[in-house]
Amino acid sequence: MRNNILILCFASMFVLSACSSTGDVKDGEGADVEDRSATTQQDDGQTGDSQDGASTTALPGAGQFEGHPLDNPSSPLATRTIYFEFNSSEIKSEFQESILAHGSYLGENPNATVTLEGHTDERGSREYNVGLGERRAQSVRRLLLFQGAVDRQVEVISYGEEKPAREGHDEVDYSENRRVEFIYKR
Repeated sequence: MRNNILILCFASMFVLSACSSTGDVKDGEGADVEDRSATTQQDDGQTGDSQDGASTTALPGAGQFEGHPLDNPSSPLATRTIYFEFNSSEIKSEFQESILAHGSYLGENPNATVTLEGHTDERGSREYNVGLGERRAQSVRRLLLFQGAVDRQVEVISYGEEKPAREGHDEVDYSENRRVEFIYKR
């Protein structure tokens, strides 16, 4: 219930920020609203999707990158790891833009698929950590679906504590292990 309320709050904030935008964008900042009309010219002079099936529509902060949208280091799509607080599956506000961009990307590219891998630090039982990793990945999944992705595009798996990003046993290491990773299939 709490996650549903949070998702509705974030969605409302996103819609309101898009409606209240003045259109002014400072250097280095992304636009508040995605421009879905932007396309690139292909070699044959036509506009539309790129040859590999991925849309080349501009995403907030994506700039004039000419390659595949997932390869643009300036795009919010470049963030493929979402970090969480201890014992929490609540998405931090700093990752909202990135998750919304991934949802839009998936919505515009119906053949794209992603696996969300949920992870935890080593504290807690194996069963608890697998469940927490699942809850983390599901919270990201819900936001992706809200933004335009469909069920068949998003797979969720939880590794719990089994695949740490860092092997240490202090808070810095633990904070790197509490995550959801986006693994795109190309």
